[in-house]
Amino acid sequence: MKKLLAWTLCLLLIVPAVARHKHKTQAPDTIRVACVGNSITEGYGLKNKSEESYPARLQELLGDGYKVMNFGLSGHTLLTKTDRPYINPPKKVKKHRFHEALASDPDIVTIKLGTNDSKTPYDSLLHADFTKDLNALIDSFQALPSHPYIYLCLPIPADGEIWTIRDSVIENEVLPRIKAVAAQRNLPVIDLYTPMKPFPELLQDRIHPTRGGAMIIAEEIARRILLDRSNGKLKIRRR
Repeated sequence: MKKLLAWTLCLLLIVPAVARHKHKTQAPDTIRVACVGNSITEGYGLKNKSEESYPARLQELLGDGYKVMNFGLSGHTLLTKTDRPYINPPKKVKKHRFHEALASDPDIVTIKLGTNDSKTPYDSLLHADFTKDLNALIDSFQALPSHPYIYLCLPIPADGEIWTIRDSVIENEVLPRIKAVAAQRNLPVIDLYTPMKPFPELLQDRIHPTRGGAMIIAEEIARRILLDRSNGKLKIRRR
């Protein structure tokens, strides 16, 4: 609870500064935020994911100057050679969240994938292809006319091992690879693993966040976006 109060106070301090910054330097256009991810992004297990998922909570925190769009898709991987790849889906799937995300004209993209990539059957692919496939996904968004600002989000922890998803692999294999790509490409990282690690009770099935867990995720992302806009790091280049 102390952490939640601290984050809330931080947001209250940052929001007025961002509002002043926007008034001086930003056009009145709505800033479009595309949340790319898996079932955790989609809001699996929540009673009303359109209101309780972390992208929905993020919309509340950022306010009317933003449009937050949820492109989460349950069961999908960053890896492209699995049966459910997020990027480059099978041609028979004509309407896919990946295509919708690209077409959404985003100013900001948050990428939160990697949980399903920790499954046992994907061990060899994880070591061989994860970095390559993450770079390909980033390239897809950086090539858009809107030139979105891209955040790489570290996946939240799993509570041990369930459905062959393994927290040890997330922590020791997935997170380092995301951090390495971020460092190579000079992209910002939002750490969602650390703030969620002390709260396994906020994982409703040991994988997916409860309403409270979704709020922690949203607060972390909102805090970073608002802070980066306030200090001038995040610039909407097409405005």
